[in-house]
Amino acid sequence: MWEKAHEMAVRSYRLTEGFPKHELFGMASQIRRCGASIPANITEGCGRLGNSELHRFLQIACGSASELEYHFLLARDLGYLSLAEYASVQEQVLEMKRMLVALTRKVGVDRNGK
Repeated sequence: MWEKAHEMAVRSYRLTEGFPKHELFGMASQIRRCGASIPANITEGCGRLGNSELHRFLQIACGSASELEYHFLLARDLGYLSLAEYASVQEQVLEMKRMLVALTRKVGVDRNGK
């Protein structure tokens, strides 16, 4: 899971390299921040004691993944990403979100003892 999130972070940086210069501190920065936030929160949650903390950080990672999904959509609609780039990265984000949701649910069930 972390490896896929890390790949998404790296891809976020690479995809934004071609954005217009005026977006360097705008959308490009937001995409990079969201992309890096996902594996960072997974890592931080794993480094905490107990499933409650892991569960909380996984939820934060899920939120960052949803935010990243939107920023890529906006980048596509503004012409910063080609349709092919968008389709590919959208598929990758959705896969990562599915994995995060499944893991978050599992940790939540384990946390509640059900």
